Amino acid sequence: MPDIDNTQQAQAWNGPEGVHWARHQDRWNAVNEGFNEPLLDAAGINPNHRTLDLGCGSGQTTRLAALRAPQGHALGLDLSGPMLAEARARAEREGIVNASFVQGDAQVHPFEAGAFDAVISRYGVMFFADPVTAFGNVGRALRPGGRLAFVCPAEPSLNDWVTAMTSLRDFLPVGDFGRAGSPGMFSLSSPDRVRDVLTAAGFTGITVNQEQAHGRWGSGAADAAEFLLGTGPGRHLMEQAGTTARDRARRALTDHLRAHETTDGTVRLRSTSWLVTADRPAGPSARP
Repeated sequence: MPDIDNTQQAQAWNGPEGVHWARHQDRWNAVNEGFNEPLLDAAGINPNHRTLDLGCGSGQTTRLAALRAPQGHALGLDLSGPMLAEARARAEREGIVNASFVQGDAQVHPFEAGAFDAVISRYGVMFFADPVTAFGNVGRALRPGGRLAFVCPAEPSLNDWVTAMTSLRDFLPVGDFGRAGSPGMFSLSSPDRVRDVLTAAGFTGITVNQEQAHGRWGSGAADAAEFLLGTGPGRHLMEQAGTTARDRARRALTDHLRAHETTDGTVRLRSTSWLVTADRPAGPSARP
């Protein structure tokens, strides 16, 4: 069994949420892939780099990192067995031999010290129960002078999918989508929080820059609405409502999303995130 400290998240991502993401990996990639190039560019991966991908999910960013380093290697780490199974299968089908995947918790995983030149993550670092411990452990896995680069959501109001869900308050018990500092999707939505955590974990040269991308959420408003309501937050809200309220919420969400349809019917929603970079100190101040 992998070393696991964050058992609540491990249970979620090895249950319905992990199965949902594994089954819909192509759709989630279509939602989030606009951040891939900025993330990989920020990490500065070169052809010989050894890259660690935190919260790799079904492995798209791990495979892309491996392709950028044909003489190197990319390792994807995730809590979710269902998503890692998809990651391994996809890498094999694509013939990517310098990518591998392991199940584990970044907070406690026994990384080899200095084993990686770069660490990346696309939306995989917001759920740590103890982020300072987690980033400290990750920092020790970087060689001195190595680079950390990750993408995490900015404040909820700047993300169109959140606005879409909060439009359903007349029908569903929509509450707070999280706040900076609390474990969850928006735990790192404050740049000051990001800097504080990474500084405490021993990183230097921290940058936090806003990035936006318009992801593809569906082939039409009804399709996108069904997908949104099938996500973890959507399922949670729908399970608390009666049949009539669920039907009204579905219709209201479909109507809301029509405003986001492009000329070909694709629904595109804006995601606003922080692109964060930080370095492990290269000199004697680097943590052992």
